[in-house]
Amino acid sequence: MIRLTEENPVLTKTREFCQFILDQPSMAQARQQIDAFMRDEQARAEYQSLVSKHQALQHKQQMAMELSDEEVADFEAQREKVIANPVARGFLDAQESMHELRHTVTKVLSMALESGRVPTEEDLQAASCGHGCNCH
Repeated sequence: MIRLTEENPVLTKTREFCQFILDQPSMAQARQQIDAFMRDEQARAEYQSLVSKHQALQHKQQMAMELSDEEVADFEAQREKVIANPVARGFLDAQESMHELRHTVTKVLSMALESGRVPTEEDLQAASCGHGCNCH
């Protein structure tokens, strides 16, 4: 078992890999977008309102309650407001970018551990679940 406090080759290479990812220009851009969002109270409030409305609608659906046209329209209006805010939109884009990166790294690492070898491009294409799944 590898302990996070130990110095060993796996941990050393993992840290190097993390630094490599953090050094990518796209990661610096994502971090800037997240930081800008955290500094913008209006963008955060609009986003939080959207999240709250989404959770309320989900809860009603889970309780088999019908959603009113007014509730759906209110949610869609809030969603459009968030998307129209460039700071909030940047935050959403940064979140998506980081999610895709995390998914890709996890997928490739899992495939390597399961197969005992570094996956090839063909392996990755074969494991794809199709267009729109964010795994390619």
